[in-house]
Amino acid sequence: MEYPQSSSERISRPLYNRREMAKESIFRDLLEILMSASSEIEQAYKDSCELVDRDTCLLLIAECFRCLRNACVECAKNQHAMRNLGLISTSVHLIRLLHGIQIKEELLLTALRCSLQFLGNIAAGNGDSQNSIWKCAFPDLFLMCLTYSDKKIVAYCCMVLFTCLNSEKVRELLYPGNLTVALHVLKVYKEQLESEWSFLIVTDHLLKCPELVKALYAKLSNQERVTLLELIMEKVSEKNPVTSEEMNLFMRHADFLAGCFKEKCEAVLKLTSAADAEDEEALVAIRLLDVLCEMTSNNGQLEHLQALPGLLETAIDTLRLTHLAGKQAVNIFTATHTMTGQEEISHPAVGFKSHLIRLIGNLCYKNKENQDKVYELDGIPLILDNCSTDDNNPFVNQWAVYAIRNLTEQNERNQELIAQMEEKGLADNSALESMGLEIEKQDDKLILRSVRKKPS
Repeated sequence: MEYPQSSSERISRPLYNRREMAKESIFRDLLEILMSASSEIEQAYKDSCELVDRDTCLLLIAECFRCLRNACVECAKNQHAMRNLGLISTSVHLIRLLHGIQIKEELLLTALRCSLQFLGNIAAGNGDSQNSIWKCAFPDLFLMCLTYSDKKIVAYCCMVLFTCLNSEKVRELLYPGNLTVALHVLKVYKEQLESEWSFLIVTDHLLKCPELVKALYAKLSNQERVTLLELIMEKVSEKNPVTSEEMNLFMRHADFLAGCFKEKCEAVLKLTSAADAEDEEALVAIRLLDVLCEMTSNNGQLEHLQALPGLLETAIDTLRLTHLAGKQAVNIFTATHTMTGQEEISHPAVGFKSHLIRLIGNLCYKNKENQDKVYELDGIPLILDNCSTDDNNPFVNQWAVYAIRNLTEQNERNQELIAQMEEKGLADNSALESMGLEIEKQDDKLILRSVRKKPS
């Protein structure tokens, strides 16, 4: 086939400058060129031979897609005309053919990039085009491009996927074989942190389907689970107002993540060995705790998590185990006071006990049942034993103060326990003073009351 040198120029000029006035005949011309190129590539495959005038063919394909890409930017009229002509199905078919060309040269990469940009633009703000692309391209074309060796092609593929997704299509990712698309998106985010589209796919679409999050989590490696949890952390940390529907989603995520934490929390004890300082299962448990702390800092999710069976008990048991491990041998859970303020301890478990105490304090906030539960589990002496400055647990003193205040608020039994401990020498009076608390005797009864903290 001969390609007239002036055809792309003839087509480009009106589209670049006045796309809304472009005639449908121009899009027909482009369609014919792309279909002819497809036929030539198919014939070359069939004959097992080199594509004749390959460079010219790839150049023209790229130029056609550039014209189409620019013609449908914010122009519903052109988007509809192109779709009705069959340009979406033709483009998807041609992308599959281009993917089969073995030599990954720049001309080929440019053609593929422009083709994906066209699909992204024709889909933008156009539900009919989004549905058409989904029907033609999902899941195989997305899988093909998400695993491509060129970062730009991967990014443009993510752009198309993000644009096409909605709540109904997200649920399709749960079908057998389709989950791989979501897995690859997460892998793209992990390996290409600058990829904004993969980030948006997860936070704006995938996280809105709790069943999908569960299915994904089960298939992920521990490293990938940490990545997913970091993305969930980003979402729950947002300060934007949330709807009741979004709050319900967060609570379902909270149920699942609390269950994961209860199941895997003891993995952190592996970190007592220096050789296991990067144990991946332990890193997952640490990140799960971070997310639960953030979730319980939100009033909307707090009440739900306060009522969750076993979460408070798990936090206390884990604090007890890590505290005991730090006393039995010198490790990351051992309280240290040697830093001058200049050094930084680099260890994944730094702050873990602080966060456990923070979680316990959150779960007991204005909750009499949980206050009493901590009493029954001997959690109060445990928290008091962790209230000293500890370089391995920054702000542990502040979180202990917070937890004790929440445990003793309108709870005479817990107040009395701490007062009795101080009288018997089981609670450090200076530690209580640092918390802004003191013991007072009234009518033969010991009372714990708040006082102004003494300047240090």
